[in-house]
Amino acid sequence: MKSFVRRVVVPVVAVLVGLLPGVIAVEQASALTKMTHSQAASIFRAAGITWSSTGGCSDWNVSTCTSFTNINDSTVYGVRTLKQASGCAVNITGGTEVGHASGTYSHRNGYKVDISVYTCVSNYIRNTFTRIANRGDGAQQWRSGAGNIYANEGSHWDITYYNCGGC
Repeated sequence: MKSFVRRVVVPVVAVLVGLLPGVIAVEQASALTKMTHSQAASIFRAAGITWSSTGGCSDWNVSTCTSFTNINDSTVYGVRTLKQASGCAVNITGGTEVGHASGTYSHRNGYKVDISVYTCVSNYIRNTFTRIANRGDGAQQWRSGAGNIYANEGSHWDITYYNCGGC
């Protein structure tokens, strides 16, 4: 119930009284909630989001799997927001499994997912978000209004969710 109030009721009331920017700042500063693979998969499934792996598995200790173990709830809800806002098919190809670059805002720490490059979702990202400087490795990047970063790595979109993007 607390999550419902924090995610739905508080922002709605804030919009009505004109305090949404302050609520967004509080939402971003709130503690992260880690999810199990099962919890995240259930939310993705209910939203019509698919996932795949080259290994056909979900073990977060195997690099060819796609795992959601210890993924941040804001990342899960951020992917769901992308799916709902874009109306596009979204297929996750990378989660929290080993084999990705390290760092604070990394896959392993629950902040990132990789999704398939589909025309619909790619057009949505490019036409809706703000183009920013290329990443150090040359990947083109876009920033959403919520501050999340979408990097086109060619074979997939590498997305960093600092928050749920208005969930």
